[in-house]
Amino acid sequence: METLYHRSAGEILGRIREGRITPVELMEDTLRRIEAVNPVLNAFVALHPERALDEAKAMTARLRAGEDCGPLAGLPIGVKDMEDVAGMVTSFGSVPFKDNVAAVDSVQVARLRGAGAIVVGKTNTPEFAFTGFTKNRLFGTTRNPWNPERTPGGSSGGSAAAVAGRMVAAATGSDGGGSIRIPASYSGCFGIKPSYGRVPWGPSPYLYMCQIPVLGPLTRTVEDAALYLDCVCGYHPSDPTSLPKPSESYLRRLRDLPEGLRIAFSPTLGYAKVQSDVMSRVEAAVQVFADMGHDVALWEGALPDVGDAWSILFNCDLLGQMEGDLEAYRADIGRTIVSAFDQMKTLSVFDIIAAQRIRTEVNRIVWGLFDRYDLLLTPTMPTEAFAAGGPPPPEIEGHPIPLLGAVAFTYPFNFTGHPACSVPAGLSESGLPVGLQIVGPRHRDDLVLQAAWAFEQARPWNDRWPEVAA
Repeated sequence: METLYHRSAGEILGRIREGRITPVELMEDTLRRIEAVNPVLNAFVALHPERALDEAKAMTARLRAGEDCGPLAGLPIGVKDMEDVAGMVTSFGSVPFKDNVAAVDSVQVARLRGAGAIVVGKTNTPEFAFTGFTKNRLFGTTRNPWNPERTPGGSSGGSAAAVAGRMVAAATGSDGGGSIRIPASYSGCFGIKPSYGRVPWGPSPYLYMCQIPVLGPLTRTVEDAALYLDCVCGYHPSDPTSLPKPSESYLRRLRDLPEGLRIAFSPTLGYAKVQSDVMSRVEAAVQVFADMGHDVALWEGALPDVGDAWSILFNCDLLGQMEGDLEAYRADIGRTIVSAFDQMKTLSVFDIIAAQRIRTEVNRIVWGLFDRYDLLLTPTMPTEAFAAGGPPPPEIEGHPIPLLGAVAFTYPFNFTGHPACSVPAGLSESGLPVGLQIVGPRHRDDLVLQAAWAFEQARPWNDRWPEVAA
């Protein structure tokens, strides 16, 4: 049997449908790859190989009996350890929750499994998905397949390392300030933050008030992500903000990118500093859209500094999730998170209102941008991947940056709820991945995917993955 770990999800699923491989053979190949590579990368922090093999055997039997087992039939996936898989621990990367066994699947996981996917294990995350690099006291540091001394990003860093390290072809992620796009950029894979509400949250004991984080995929190709979203999007009563399922398939419409789009390019959003070789790769990627015949223009607008306002609203919901457990677990939770929670307790309702006013202003600016343009392009990240254990860089080529300056391009679009993805745009001078961010109008996830797919056809990346020394 051919080695499958370098294939995309679409290619693997095609071979299963054609009867060239079975889910059992695929799972055995996947587990061998994880055994060889995971000790280097620490992407997976929990595995259920026996259960995964049992499910693969059952799937193989059902397929041989002629059953329709779903569009993801037999595909191994990783699940970020912020999300529930029935019978597995959801630790949130936090010591106090190391024995927190989930009773039921999350909606997203249930839909993936209902479509035929098989969960291999849980992928690492910083504690409570709080940072842009993946390290915690429970499971340690996750490393970048392109250079294990560097981070794959965060907070979905374990999922990105699992995909870029070719252990699985797809993994779940979540994105509250860039946590899908950051690791997609640093790890050289594809990641999309859908519009807010596109993929339902829950079931959960707490409903988000501030509507900032979203769920979505990390994959090797745009096609794989479109298929994934087709399987998981659509309203669910666990999440009153969830959107109805689109009337048309994202996968079937990938090739329908309109001609002559008006595309804005912002190299800084008005405030960011960017590593020079990163910027050169991004500018070359932007030129690809001009070469396709689209009208690409420099956006001369700017966004206000939304870092503090974003932090207040993001931390408000995080505290809402943790408030009942905080005092009991304070000694075992990271000091940075405890400090953020304590700071939230000093704020008044007027501070929340002030943050929401800034959000309103950002929405007005982005609304005006998309009245003039169909898409916005930016760098995904201002730098290449930094050290695996952090911290983020305090400066870029001699220019000091604030803490959120290291993720300057991602969190504003969590603030606004617009769909945004990161596509691989090449390698930096030191051989590390660089990402281009594509942002679309709210609820135009289809257009973002179409633009990403067209770029992928012009600049393919799925034939170029790092070799990890086992």
